[in-house]
This record gives sequence, structure tokens and C-alpha cells, in this order.
Amino acid sequence: MRKATKATRQVLLTCLMGLAGCFSLSRVEPAQQHYVLGGSAPGDGPALRGRLAGLTLGVRRLRLAPYLEPPFVVVRQGDHQIRYAEFQRWGERLDGGINRAVAGYLRARASFAAVDVAPWPSGETYDYLVQLRVDRFEGQIPDDSAAVEGEAHLLAGWEIIRQEDETVLARGATDYRKTGWRVGDHAGLVALLDAGLDVLSADLAAALEKLVAGSVTEDGGRSQAAPASSFGTTPLRAIPPPTSQD
Repeated sequence: MRKATKATRQVLLTCLMGLAGCFSLSRVEPAQQHYVLGGSAPGDGPALRGRLAGLTLGVRRLRLAPYLEPPFVVVRQGDHQIRYAEFQRWGERLDGGINRAVAGYLRARASFAAVDVAPWPSGETYDYLVQLRVDRFEGQIPDDSAAVEGEAHLLAGWEIIRQEDETVLARGATDYRKTGWRVGDHAGLVALLDAGLDVLSADLAAALEKLVAGSVTEDGGRSQAAPASSFGTTPLRAIPPPTSQD
């Protein structure tokens, strides 16, 4: 009987030690960090663009590359390997966070009457719609596993659309890369990616300004609509801005 009791005690002691080890491991697990976008100060370039004053913009739902949809901060190693940082997460859906940040940076660049992010009320009208597509939004490191420095990479396509007939008035792409990111510094990576969204907003504001500037010909008349051009590669032709409907 005593031998059985002793054996039982040893089993219980072993179980308790195992449980203690589990709790010990859980205590050293890193705490989750959560990040939001839109906190960077506007970068270089004209802070206020007078030609855009009073315009209304609607920013449509963003199209996000499927591998960016999980809530983790992404790091790409080499050309094809993706790493999800399990304990480094976005504090909101990334598509909504990017749209909100870009809208905020646009407001800082011109005295728009409104820059709204979808979803907006049914029947709402805008001078222009903006459609974004984000294909890269991540840290980039070389294949060398010992690398200590990488870069932030944002690749986004965009279109400026006339709402009344869905005509694409201008399209382009923002390919932003910023070196100097220290591998493992995810807060620093988020800050660099956020700065890239400000660059994206500057590209959009410049394209909008060219559209508005070309909407009135030298003799004061309206120019005729033209096919969409790629901003940055082909000069934008004059296209009349739409007027909001009541």
C-alpha cells in the first residue's frame, strides 16, 4: 500500500513539474504588438495645392493582394518567401487602414471640401473617385539569413475616376522603397511604410492637380475628354472635371 502511495506521489509530482514548465513557457512568450497607420507627418512637397481647394473625393474600397490580408506584418525574404510576424499585428483591417491613412494625407495636402472613405451614404456624389490597389506592403530582406538591414516596400496602383460615367481619367503606380530598415524592428518598418503612403498621397494630389489645371483651355473654354494616361510616363491630357450632382 505504501509503495502504491509513493508511486502515486511520484506521478503527481511529475505532472506538476510538467504543468509548471508549460506555465513557464507561456510567461516568456512575447506580447503581441499592434500597429495603426496614419501617424506620419506630411513629407516634402507642396503642403497645400490651391487648384484642389473645394473639390470632393471619394476613396473606394481598396484592392489588396490576398497574401496581405492576414493581420500580421509581412516580411519578404528574397523573391518568393513570405514571413508573417505572429506577434506583430495590424490593429485594424489593413485595407481600411491604408485607405484611412491616404485620405488623411490627402487632406493635409489641399483644402478639399471632403475626402471620404468607402463605404459612404447611398447617393453620395463626388468630383472624383480614387481607386487604389496595393500589391506590396512589407519589409524586404535578402536571402542571406544573417542580414541585419532591409528595406520597406510599397507598390500601389491607382486610378482617378469620373463618378458619373466611370471614366478613368488618370492612372499610375507608386513604387516606394526605403532602405535603412533594421531587421526585427517592426515599429520602424511600420513607420517607413506609413511614410510611403504619404508619398502615394503626393502622387495622387499631383495627378489631380494636372487634371484640374488642364480642364480649362487658354481661351477659357472646356477641353474635350481624353483617354486615361499613365501618370509619370505619359503626360496627362486636359480632361474636364465633373460637376457634382444634387
